[in-house]
Amino acid sequence: MSPVLLTVVIAGLAYATPPEVAFSRLLPAAPALAAAMWPVLPTVLLGTVCLLLMIGLSFVFPGLNAWWTSAGIVAVTVAAAYGSHVRLQRERTLMQVRLVADAAQQVVLSPMPRRCGSIEIESLYLAAAAEARIGGDFYEAVDTRFGVRLLIGDVRGKGLPAVGAAAAIVNAFREAAHDEAELVAIARRLDASSIRYNAAFPPEGTMERFATALLVEIPHEGGRIDILNCGHPPPLLLNRRELRSLEPTAPSPLLNLAGLIGDHYNVDSFEFTPGDLLFLYTDGIVETRAGDGAFFPLAAWMRRQPPTAPHDLLTALHRDLVRYSRGRLDDDIAALAVRLCEP
Repeated sequence: MSPVLLTVVIAGLAYATPPEVAFSRLLPAAPALAAAMWPVLPTVLLGTVCLLLMIGLSFVFPGLNAWWTSAGIVAVTVAAAYGSHVRLQRERTLMQVRLVADAAQQVVLSPMPRRCGSIEIESLYLAAAAEARIGGDFYEAVDTRFGVRLLIGDVRGKGLPAVGAAAAIVNAFREAAHDEAELVAIARRLDASSIRYNAAFPPEGTMERFATALLVEIPHEGGRIDILNCGHPPPLLLNRRELRSLEPTAPSPLLNLAGLIGDHYNVDSFEFTPGDLLFLYTDGIVETRAGDGAFFPLAAWMRRQPPTAPHDLLTALHRDLVRYSRGRLDDDIAALAVRLCEP
């Protein structure tokens, strides 16, 4: 309603003040403002109202010299109508782009299963490129005959250039997780998929495109988890309010780099009992900065959280990340919260 309010205020001031003040000359501002928020027809109607008000003021104040202002109202209204038309076209185009982005997100990041047997899973994704909605971070969870298998990773870079590489890795995982009995075999297939994609679509510049990845297997009977870490931030395990970082005993190569440094993969096993919460994340969380440049203290934040469901934990994390960074995220963020429920 601001264009209408502006019209009323200008007309009121023009009527209540002496003619030499000439507040009426501001009337063209109303249709100009309407072009930024209204469709074409209401913009033209408001311009017509402003023109009639100007004509009415010319009768009240005969010496107002209203013809120049009236011509200005007509010219601004015509330009505002055209501007409104162009804006609506661009908004429709942007809506189509967002629909395509949503469809792409459903392909790269399909909806996560909320429950796999006794395992509860929740996910969080925040893209640094707001216009993209998706970026280079990725995750997936599948329930297989070998157990529940999880993937989380981060392609070097952010925004749309990294989406294709992330999609290639996620699609390879969805197939390999059902076919391969060992996490090492899955990692090798992900590396091969990443190599093929980068050969078909080489990155710009001289820098190699690579990805960190974390593979997790949780047997259906529970009791333990197997983790293969390809250069990814180690997951956190919250057990009876005690927080533990699950560091790998030996490094495994990043995806697309096994050919350079060798494909020697290492799998670590950890105890995972009912009530434990496993937190997987990408480095965008720990690299989130406050206004003074300090990084987000993820470990300290996790220790302060009360025992809660994975959904509530990620909701609180989303809120606190946005608050900590004042809404300015510099990198894509992905996280998975996994809890083994009581039998």
